[in-house]
Amino acid sequence: MPERSDAQLESIVIGAGAAGLWAAARAAELGCKVLLLEKTPRTGTKVLASGGTRCNLTTTRGPQEAARLFGPAGERFLRGAFRALPPTAVRERFLNLGVPTLAEPLEKVFPASHRARDVRDALESWARSAGARIACDSAVLGIERDGNAWRVSVQGGRVLRARKLCVCPGGMSYPRSGTTGDGYAWLAALGLPLVDPVPALVPLLSPEPWVRELAGVSLQAVDVELRSPDGVLLARRARPVVFTHKGVSGPGAMDLSEPVAREETAALRAGRAARVHVLRLDLAPETDREQLQTLLANLAGRPGAPLLASLLASEFALPRRIVARALAQAGVAPGARVNELARAARHALVEALKGLAIPVSGTLGFERAEVTAGGLALAAVDAA
Repeated sequence: MPERSDAQLESIVIGAGAAGLWAAARAAELGCKVLLLEKTPRTGTKVLASGGTRCNLTTTRGPQEAARLFGPAGERFLRGAFRALPPTAVRERFLNLGVPTLAEPLEKVFPASHRARDVRDALESWARSAGARIACDSAVLGIERDGNAWRVSVQGGRVLRARKLCVCPGGMSYPRSGTTGDGYAWLAALGLPLVDPVPALVPLLSPEPWVRELAGVSLQAVDVELRSPDGVLLARRARPVVFTHKGVSGPGAMDLSEPVAREETAALRAGRAARVHVLRLDLAPETDREQLQTLLANLAGRPGAPLLASLLASEFALPRRIVARALAQAGVAPGARVNELARAARHALVEALKGLAIPVSGTLGFERAEVTAGGLALAAVDAA
């Protein structure tokens, strides 16, 4: 790298992921002289892996609706950012960079080419063409205040100085991409408050054998809610879920994983077993409880006394193994016929169909997490 150890730079951006590339490109575009430091041999490693190498780069939701997904505190903090750069503006920017996008189910937006590489290349080209210099294989070891400037220690003994510093090293999720949590120690050394980082958007573990026995079964049209060990409703999503050999995955489970990860982390530190949260799946989200009661009563009147399991699987397009589990939760025999269902059993079955309970005891950790929750406390950041 040509800069001497005592060189005074105008601006340094640390981390050439999506945030760092965008920040460097935009700053350079506005006339700032930028040096972008990346510790790995290439830019955008996680971008290349995201979305199954297709890169879900934004959402079709409006800015207010998108901000609400981050909870009350997150919504307040992100309101200004979403106003300044709404999802539609992100799509427009990529279109101008030569990457048209398309919308897909679950409010997702992908490059029309279905290639994450096109997204990474566009961001890197934008940064370079705007005038930013990019230095890969340049791992930052620490940062510190130096009067009105910043000192950045780089692997190999180099020390760089810059008037402005933008820290975008990523969190701790998917560490093989280079995001190993380096930045947290830098922020702590500056005396800034941190919220414990935990894995988020991560598959969940279940202690129940029956959950793991359903590995491979997926449910598309379900509402999912997460309840605390004390039964308090924490969050709800309308997203697909997938049963795995270890528990539950899919957007419906992963979107709700942060509270489970926080309990898991707290338990580990306290040397105790993690308390069990519960996922509840509404297997018939378009049908309310009263309608279900009526439906079951009407089914009981059908001629031929057909099997209840067969009728439910057909009526709600559910896998038979899921119906069998709902029957088990309701205490209904697997071979029960519709005309054998007593009123109390019918009520229990309605509750099972509207809230199939899945105990969850932990996560698959940072190695399988898509993002990190926590880090620099929002109170330490000016969101204006």
